[in-house]
Amino acid sequence: MTTVRITRTALTRGTLAALSGLLAGFAALTVAELVSAAVRPEASPVTAVGGAAIDRTPAGVKDFAIRNFGENDKLVLQLGIVVTLALFALAVGALALRYRRTGSAAVLAFGVVGAASAVSRPDSTGVVDGLPSLVGAVAGAVLLYVLIGRLTRPRRIPGEEQEESEGGWDRRGFLIAATAAAAASTVAGAVGRTLNGRSSQNAVASREGARLPAPASPAEPIPAGAQLRVPGLPPFTTPNNKFYRVDTALVVPKVDANTWRLRIHGKGVRRDLEFSYQDLLDRPLIEREITLCCVSNEVGGPYIGHARWIGVRLSDLLKEAGVKPPSRGGKADQIIARSVDGMTLGTPVEDVMDGRDAMLAVGMNGEPLPFVHGFPVRMLVPGLYGYVSACKWIEDIELTTFDDYDAYWVKRKWARKAPIKTQSRIDTPKPFGRPEAGTVMVAGVAWAQHRGIEKVEIRVDDGPWRPAQLAEQDTVDTWRQWSYPWKATPGGHTLTVRATDGTGEVQTEKRTKTVPDGASGWHSVVVSVD
Repeated sequence: MTTVRITRTALTRGTLAALSGLLAGFAALTVAELVSAAVRPEASPVTAVGGAAIDRTPAGVKDFAIRNFGENDKLVLQLGIVVTLALFALAVGALALRYRRTGSAAVLAFGVVGAASAVSRPDSTGVVDGLPSLVGAVAGAVLLYVLIGRLTRPRRIPGEEQEESEGGWDRRGFLIAATAAAAASTVAGAVGRTLNGRSSQNAVASREGARLPAPASPAEPIPAGAQLRVPGLPPFTTPNNKFYRVDTALVVPKVDANTWRLRIHGKGVRRDLEFSYQDLLDRPLIEREITLCCVSNEVGGPYIGHARWIGVRLSDLLKEAGVKPPSRGGKADQIIARSVDGMTLGTPVEDVMDGRDAMLAVGMNGEPLPFVHGFPVRMLVPGLYGYVSACKWIEDIELTTFDDYDAYWVKRKWARKAPIKTQSRIDTPKPFGRPEAGTVMVAGVAWAQHRGIEKVEIRVDDGPWRPAQLAEQDTVDTWRQWSYPWKATPGGHTLTVRATDGTGEVQTEKRTKTVPDGASGWHSVVVSVD
């Protein structure tokens, strides 16, 4: 009977020790969240460690995450970090039952890892970014030491009861300390989140107060025939809340437009320039219809969208700074655009200054940019994949050369130059759909930004290519809808699409992955006709 009691006591203490580790980890994170409110939200350990993990993740793994989790990839990463921390905390708690100081030291060590991650981030403001992780770790280590102390209280009961309470512990003291710690940690976390939320109020107010002036060069009206009335087709203009988002920011930057500044400097710049948000709004603005596409878009994928953008022509700003393209003797052949979160994108100077409508955008579909899409200002260059042209939350433009500097994605084995490939997609019928026999409308979109779409063709099974009916083209920088009335017969069929761009180049059949410069290949869907 005594042995059974000792075993149950040991099991209970072991479980509570693991729980102590979990409480210590929770305290470390919530205290760090509270301290980050005095530093900056991006310095919190989950964000810092998550950002560091993204920076060190191979391109293939990132591509896998985007392909399988889509825009939820950041949520999955954050959940993974929290689960990992929880498992680590449980193990540290169990360790601390036998090695009290070692367990507490392990919590401190993990705090050092978080601090190092925060300080090493591209957007780090210095060693102060490490404070939340360090202070949180100290709080967690102290709490673990105290709780384990309640579980390893020296025996005081002599005789048989002494044997039954082997490793006797202060049950009441443990419960009081654990309950108080859980309550205090919850309050600290709530206060930290509230304060961090308030820190973005100025940014929110600046966006709500922004008023976009009428463009000096408005976009032409979208042709009535650009939107086909076929069920299953996406709208020609993608609503802002439906527009795809692919970036590395775990916390969406909330930038106050009133304090935001943009600097232009570097090679071939005769004089550095600096602009405020209002400076840009006061300049002649252009308004253009432009389709954007992410390089992580698989064949037939969803990471493409169309919007009406308003902004300042980027080439005008560069000319004002004295910049010349390489074709005219300019010293720089690359623009490095830097975001407030430290992201760097490299864009060919020649492409920006060749007459296309490259811009620093301030508006999207008639309103100031949403925060997730770059408010207050983002860059975009028609015809180039976003990772080399569409810098969100931009704050710095440096003129340099491709030989001198590799931007963020280039360092991770993506191509330096990335013109968008000619692509097409079947939107209806859906894969594995079951349409009824008879006339079935096959429809989708095709794109080859800055070249336009000249022709789209459909093939049923291994039959001949048939021309699809094209919607009216808006501009060469926009996608183009198409449709094909298919006389469907019962049975299984494979529908395949290909496009020809405005230069006469036919979309290649060769399948390639998204790395290093975008996917290629024909999109097809398999259906069963009833």
